[in-house]
Amino acid sequence: MAEQKQIRFGILGCATVARKLARAISLAPNATISAVGSRTAEKAAAFAAETECPATAKIYGSYDAVLDDPDVDAVYIPLPTSLHVRWAVLAAQKKKHILVEKPAALNVAELDQILAACESSGVQFMDGTVWTHHPRTAKMKEFLSDPLRFGQLKSVHSIVSFLVSADSLKNDIRVKPDLDGLGALGDAGWYCIHAILWANDYELPESVTAVREPEVNEAGVILSCGASMKWKDGRVATFYCSFLAIFSTDICAYGTKGKLRVHDFVIPFAPQSAPFYTFESYRLIEHGVAAELPQDVLMVMEFCNLAGSGRAPEKKWAVISRKTQLVVDAVNASIHNGFETIEVVY
Repeated sequence: MAEQKQIRFGILGCATVARKLARAISLAPNATISAVGSRTAEKAAAFAAETECPATAKIYGSYDAVLDDPDVDAVYIPLPTSLHVRWAVLAAQKKKHILVEKPAALNVAELDQILAACESSGVQFMDGTVWTHHPRTAKMKEFLSDPLRFGQLKSVHSIVSFLVSADSLKNDIRVKPDLDGLGALGDAGWYCIHAILWANDYELPESVTAVREPEVNEAGVILSCGASMKWKDGRVATFYCSFLAIFSTDICAYGTKGKLRVHDFVIPFAPQSAPFYTFESYRLIEHGVAAELPQDVLMVMEFCNLAGSGRAPEKKWAVISRKTQLVVDAVNASIHNGFETIEVVY
């Protein structure tokens, strides 16, 4: 068997979310951390030490220095969403593969700039929606695709919520309009919308209508909201996302013959035997799916396999990100246009 090519990562920024992904890169057999960049070298050095980066990892006091490093093949971008378009485009222009945190961008126009730069440079793009890489996700899709057990999909409901502390509601970057202006819609809502599209084989809905009276902070950033979606053949979906409700990450999918339910789709409560439940033939059945490695490691491995394949970039992940972003945009447009129904067009 040919030896796997090891992809050398540069990490742009030392946000808290980057710590978990740094560990995943370290655990992936086909990845290594080659460089860490922050606004100061001191902050980058502290991050490298705290996350046990390799001793060979270079420390930079700027993001540009990481992009200029010839020993960096790919970049992981955990920066605030408002900075994604600038640094992802620059990284692509420097021929670096792109793994960017979700939400991928503030809107589809910005995402299209990123994807165009990746296309022009021939580099791989993927957003950091980790749960799709767990083997449980493929097993759940097998059930949803089974006409005898599940039948035809009729409805999906998803919820992602978690209580944010009073301090974070004032100071977290996710509630700052100049940093992550999408708030809960971009963070928790990205998961909900992605899950609904996944259950529908990534077929976009015909239209989206936001639920009235979303909760917002003083700056107008969304703290909780919901929406409904409709497909031409009568399928419907709803979601709720929030920084103000108890922790929940649920998907429920209803078919003509069966039902799927998973209580922890974003991060499995028990990663070694991640369960999901089906209702079929009037019986509730629990299914456990083992994973040899954490799902974030599996994501990194898949990204590196694509980036190091020597073939043209896999466009599936860019298409999925763009469809998710389109629905996020439609919900946002509905909220800001008097909760009118917004048509979704790819």
